[in-house]
Amino acid sequence: MPIRKLPALLINQIAAGEVIERPASVVKELIENSLDAGVTRIAVTVEEGGRQLIRVSDDGAGITEAELPLAVAAHATSKLQKVTQLNAIETLGFRGEALASIASVSRLSICTRATTAKRTAESGAMIEASGDQVNGPMPWSGAPGTVIEVRDLFFNIPARRKFLRGAATEFGHISDIVARIAMVHADKSFKLLHNKRTAIDVTAAEGVAARRQRCVQILGKELNKALLEFEHLEPSTPDGAVVWGLAGLPAIARATTRFQYVSVNGRPVRDRHIGHAIKEAYRGLIPPDKHPQVVLAIQLDSAAVDVNVHPTKAEVRFREPNRVHGLVLTAIRQRLLGADLTPGVQLPVAGGRLPLEDLSSAAIGNRQSQVTDSPSAFVDYFRSMDSTQKGFVYQEVKKALAEERPELLQELTEPKLPATTPRPSRCPGVLQVHKSYLVTQDEQGILIIDQHALHERVMFEELARRVLSSDLESQRLLMPAVLEASANRLSLLDQLGPLLKRIGIEARRFGEQELAVHAFPTFLFDRKIDPAEFLDELLDRATEGQIDPGDLGDGSTASEAALHKVLDMMSCKAAVKAGDHLSEAELEALLARRSEIERSSNCPH
Repeated sequence: MPIRKLPALLINQIAAGEVIERPASVVKELIENSLDAGVTRIAVTVEEGGRQLIRVSDDGAGITEAELPLAVAAHATSKLQKVTQLNAIETLGFRGEALASIASVSRLSICTRATTAKRTAESGAMIEASGDQVNGPMPWSGAPGTVIEVRDLFFNIPARRKFLRGAATEFGHISDIVARIAMVHADKSFKLLHNKRTAIDVTAAEGVAARRQRCVQILGKELNKALLEFEHLEPSTPDGAVVWGLAGLPAIARATTRFQYVSVNGRPVRDRHIGHAIKEAYRGLIPPDKHPQVVLAIQLDSAAVDVNVHPTKAEVRFREPNRVHGLVLTAIRQRLLGADLTPGVQLPVAGGRLPLEDLSSAAIGNRQSQVTDSPSAFVDYFRSMDSTQKGFVYQEVKKALAEERPELLQELTEPKLPATTPRPSRCPGVLQVHKSYLVTQDEQGILIIDQHALHERVMFEELARRVLSSDLESQRLLMPAVLEASANRLSLLDQLGPLLKRIGIEARRFGEQELAVHAFPTFLFDRKIDPAEFLDELLDRATEGQIDPGDLGDGSTASEAALHKVLDMMSCKAAVKAGDHLSEAELEALLARRSEIERSSNCPH
């Protein structure tokens, strides 16, 4: 077939295939144009999830009648005049293809009345475009600003229209994008209506508290006390980046990253480096299958970020990704370290059942116990509870124990010890229960500690501190520890070389299908951890992709994650386990370390 130039309509529809994925894409492009026009108010009206109608109206600068035909022409824009501007994009829109692409797959109308700092046009103008047909400009009387209507999206591309989801699903995407943009621009008013029902209605606000107030309006007031505000300024640079945000407490973590709201220079985006930094900041505070709720706004030099790497401008590329990763990680981590993240419960003063507070809302952080006078007051509370209540009924439990387990009741109420066995002494202020939990008190009330989790955290922080300054110390083995290994494992061993060196393991091939451990971390050696079993498990995790075998010397985010995962593994194996008896000296030493380390209320996992 001969080479020929494509028709303008086909060119625009191909562009629409990249830019206009669904109705939410149209909403995003139109709102970005409104924001570039210097608006104070944006109203979005949607019908049937955007299939029938999308209307975006604003009070911005508008478009002059003479320029209206260019507005629906391909690659025509007022935001970009020369090539050098591509190196530092400062507007949300800049390609000049959005309106032309939308017009090629819908029935588009633009009603506008231009205004400047000096004067407002006496009347406005209107233009209609659909496919490759353009009608107008025509006179239009309306308020200053612009009203754009998009009807029957994908009416002329049935295949694309068929792949749209239901109205509720499509509107969910529209609501999400409006919410994300509204959270970034607290100084603008936003209103979103779907089938004549208001979904979002937020007014413009100014001042220091405006951003937090806007985020709480969008996310819900019940989360207000569970969001930790932070602001971090990059030091020692005149054009340093500023990171502002709200870090959700670990207890409100969600199953997906959908509740992470990230923006760069006022543009909602997705970025793997930022996502990884957020996850790392919460390492050890939430389970691996959970994701924190975070609002993050990054402001940096426009030349330091490339927004022209994705058709919908949803992703960006940073000139110095490690710098941005470090800024986000530091900002969130410092805020979390400054907060008391220990979960707690409250006891009522009198009567009623014993409620456990909802740890996912405002109850978090307000942990002042009302029964803290003495340990005996805690016990007396249960004894004095109303026997008709449906909570813990002391007398009924005592009666049931007397009938079913009298020996247990006798042991609990009147413990008897053989005359030849001395009563074990206790560490002052701490009780070890079932050789698993430590019960003590602080200024806020009774404190219950998982001894394994605390010791694991202590060891992890110690290992992390030491490995940052140098490789971990290792112990030479008198006889190498040998284990069998497949060809895949032997190949993997070479890739893991830098990682093993950092943690103090020296391992080499030993014959055709074996490898030998010649040196092992002193830390693990002293805890009597078997070298062959440890390396065997480490290779298993690397084979399954749980540990990235990349070179740890380049400072990449993946390498940092790999190192942390191995340190997690080391500290878990070396820590005291449930059932291990701790002496008074060990109890005192462990509790003393609790106040010295970061995130002592959570294990590294």
